[in-house]
Amino acid sequence: MTPQPPETHPADAVPVITAFEASLDEGRGMARDTKVRWALEEVGQAYDVRLVSFAAMKQPAHLALQPFGQIPTYEEPGGPVLFESGAIVLHLAQRHAGLLPEDPDACARAVAWIFAALNTVEPPIVEWEAAHLVERDRPWFADRLPILEDRIHARLRVLAARLDGADWLDGPFSAGDLMMVETLYRLDGAPLLDTYPALKAYIARAHARPAYRRAFAAQRAVFEASKRG
Repeated sequence: MTPQPPETHPADAVPVITAFEASLDEGRGMARDTKVRWALEEVGQAYDVRLVSFAAMKQPAHLALQPFGQIPTYEEPGGPVLFESGAIVLHLAQRHAGLLPEDPDACARAVAWIFAALNTVEPPIVEWEAAHLVERDRPWFADRLPILEDRIHARLRVLAARLDGADWLDGPFSAGDLMMVETLYRLDGAPLLDTYPALKAYIARAHARPAYRRAFAAQRAVFEASKRG
């Protein structure tokens, strides 16, 4: 077989992410591509966005990138094709300076907080959301809801104690904070956060970062465009 020359990419080629063509959350920044946009903005990496419809997400072309037919996906010129927002954010944090500490031990702790956000804090929140969506009319909902909320409070109490007197979870802002803030933001507008002023201040502090504001504005623009269309 004749050896093939290595694949080349234009010097100005940038990563491409996918996002919803029609926002489910009416531009509130809840969709999971927000995390990836935010990470890209934090590290100063330009990127392009390919919007996909719900029908297109279930077609072979998108399923080749995301086997579960979801968003976001991440395609890097000359690099990996990734899915799952946590994996993408971790990849960006490891590839670029700005989202992980240089000290190896501190870096490992920041990575642990990424997994804590996704594996420990998010599951009871998602279960609570799902119950409100599909179980509200069921006879067991009134009995089940306090159980779900107790599980969430168990996580929130630990986080509030951790952040007492601290701006971030472990030293400077990191990818761990980015993922944790976006997990907690799923509770925006719910009374569950009202008894945790430290957590509400934590979210506000993170969302005041210029990188987040740019990411939010970019996603909001998609919603505004869909309304005009």
